[in-house]
Amino acid sequence: MIIKNGTIINPASESIRHADIRISDGVIVNIAPGLSVPDGEEWIDARGLTIAPGLIDTHIHFRDPGLTYKEDLHTGSLAAARGGVTSVICMANTCPTVDSVPILEDILTRAKEENIRIFQAAAISHSLKGEQQTDMSALKDAGACGFTDDGIPLKNAAFCYQAMEEAARLDLPISLHEEDPAFIRNNGINHGAVSDKLGIYGSPAIAEESLVARDCMLALSSGADVVIQHISSGRSVNLVRMFKSQGAKLHAEATPHHFTLTEDAVLIHGTLAKMNPPLRTEADRQAIITGLQDGTIDLIATDHAPHSAEEKQKPLTDAPSGIIGLETSLALGITSLVRPGHLTLMQLLEKMTINPAKLYHLPYGTITEGSAADLVIFNPEERWTPAEYASKSCNSPFTGTELYGKVKYTVCRGKLVYSDRNG
Repeated sequence: MIIKNGTIINPASESIRHADIRISDGVIVNIAPGLSVPDGEEWIDARGLTIAPGLIDTHIHFRDPGLTYKEDLHTGSLAAARGGVTSVICMANTCPTVDSVPILEDILTRAKEENIRIFQAAAISHSLKGEQQTDMSALKDAGACGFTDDGIPLKNAAFCYQAMEEAARLDLPISLHEEDPAFIRNNGINHGAVSDKLGIYGSPAIAEESLVARDCMLALSSGADVVIQHISSGRSVNLVRMFKSQGAKLHAEATPHHFTLTEDAVLIHGTLAKMNPPLRTEADRQAIITGLQDGTIDLIATDHAPHSAEEKQKPLTDAPSGIIGLETSLALGITSLVRPGHLTLMQLLEKMTINPAKLYHLPYGTITEGSAADLVIFNPEERWTPAEYASKSCNSPFTGTELYGKVKYTVCRGKLVYSDRNG
């Protein structure tokens, strides 16, 4: 395959160039202008388009095994490819939990059949109970790329610290869901003006901030690569910034919904704007943007969380939390961060490609000769409106919202896995 006439953005080298890309056996073999196309060879005309490394999403839920009526490895892979995502890291809160080698190996074996790269994080604790640590060493040897009890916080500080120490020894990241349930009466909705208007209590920011403060300290002491997942509070951002300045190996994820929307979206979209942690205030949203600008937040991840339409049609306090995000993440980054001038396109792509690749020790996220041919080709100026999804689920507050930045092609392992021409 040859990709011609595009503008190549490579965040790993902070370079932009106009050139063609020749791909052979899944690898980029030549980057130069004016490459010829032999007769019969597949080629893409990327004139007027941007070529970037395939996106790497460090926080997704494919609901496989156990809840595949919401999503499965195949439909999740289709959704990822449509969004320009070529590598994903699946969370461990499946049914059963990914807390043993056989379950992990089953997922990774089936994942090899899909067109994108699927990596799997293993649970920190058995059955996500926060009581008995999994055999993290055996899980790493079986292919786990990191550890997380995402969806459930680790309430026992000593247990959390011991898990961090083991993750540090294994040189794998440990990712934490920071919401202390002791503060929460109704999850998924911020405790504030909107929850007051709805007559419910909600989830106050202190539920997140208290655990973030604790775990920043534990990260500093343990030396582990600790990921603060889906950060939602401005105070949490400040805590991460402060402890990073002291040498803690902290990483923070921001989701597109947390840097785009506020708690007011619940009044408009109802359960489609319900997620854990919840959308918070405009001040919190601005603090997240500032954290993205100054590098406090170094990852953008979707927390892609499919649910059925029937589940999301339940009353607000009964419906499950979470939204899908793989097919809109790049566009929301361009629309909410790049076009308003908060980040350059290079900075946005850095947080969606090379930063996650480095954190998870993945040999991807770059465009160089000899590197894997995982690419997204998109038009940052094209306007489009999400209406239908490759995901099994459609629980998104962004359906019907005009966005900038349209993925035109996705290439993974040197193969075209999505083309806008085919829908």
